[in-house]
Amino acid sequence: MRYPHSIEIIGGGLAGLSLGLALRRAGVTVTVFEAGNYPRHRVCGEFITGLSPETTARLGLGPLLAGALKHQEVAWFIGSGENPARVQRLPSPALGLSRYALDARLAAAFASAGGELRMNTRVTDLGSRAGRVFATGRRRSRSPWLGLKIHARALMLTRDLELHLGAHAYVGLSRIEEGAVNVCGLFRRRVLCAKGPDLLLGYLQATGLTALAARLAAAELDLASFCAVAAVGFDRRVPAADRVCLGDTCAMIPPFTGNGMAMAFQSVEVALDPLLAYACGERAWPDVCRTIHAALCRRFRVRLASADTLHPFLLEPPRQRVLTALNRARLLPLRPLYAALH
Repeated sequence: MRYPHSIEIIGGGLAGLSLGLALRRAGVTVTVFEAGNYPRHRVCGEFITGLSPETTARLGLGPLLAGALKHQEVAWFIGSGENPARVQRLPSPALGLSRYALDARLAAAFASAGGELRMNTRVTDLGSRAGRVFATGRRRSRSPWLGLKIHARALMLTRDLELHLGAHAYVGLSRIEEGAVNVCGLFRRRVLCAKGPDLLLGYLQATGLTALAARLAAAELDLASFCAVAAVGFDRRVPAADRVCLGDTCAMIPPFTGNGMAMAFQSVEVALDPLLAYACGERAWPDVCRTIHAALCRRFRVRLASADTLHPFLLEPPRQRVLTALNRARLLPLRPLYAALH
């Protein structure tokens, strides 16, 4: 099929690269603009929940997810306790794979499919225009939250996944490839005189996660994998229908769900057919924007609202006590939440 219109994608993360790859496999001319390069580490939980076989097949992700670990259980810890407050079996296995590996695989596949990948290129004109898709990552925010991440070795986990709740903080630990463990935390910003991995250890101590800090201090840390991101916000409002926004640019779900990576791919699945229709000249761009906007709202509204409701209970000590009481009464609504992520 001939495609008279090309597609331009701003942002080369999961959404941008997987969309570019799917479009190129269909024969569309695609250019992806990426401010950084590959491979590189990103602040990310690096486990994927809610990614269906249908989405994986539709986007041809199977070979790119090869070697991902399958996680069955998550252990929840509250405060400095060394024993989990609750162990939960996930409704379906989560996948563990680093962004360092996955982004590089997607970039190589996109280039091999004939896509034009312009790395180290920051687009300054971010106006909306026909054929332009925005996958630029999280939207700017004045949020007080800080994300920190590092890979560790020789770090034993009680379950495939661990989630530790501290004072205005939570930290997820998940196994990834080559025997490493990804440690990724969300913290309310504080004034701490530390840098690099010591900053993460300082935040663990300051938020009451002393047992986890001791475990991490005894582990072998991959210093090159440390990264941080400030002003982390969670906006569940899908942007206006005058442009196509995918992945975190569309909406960012709280990371405790492990659903952010899946949502990036699912947003691409939603947008793919309308974008193909535009590329072959069957649909006008404004109509494509409206169609994708409405479909994204329908697809993600319930899960974003559900995660948004639970999120404060993970971060604020008074609400954590409520969470503990609900857990003891076996009333913690985790299974319905994870069911909503599919």
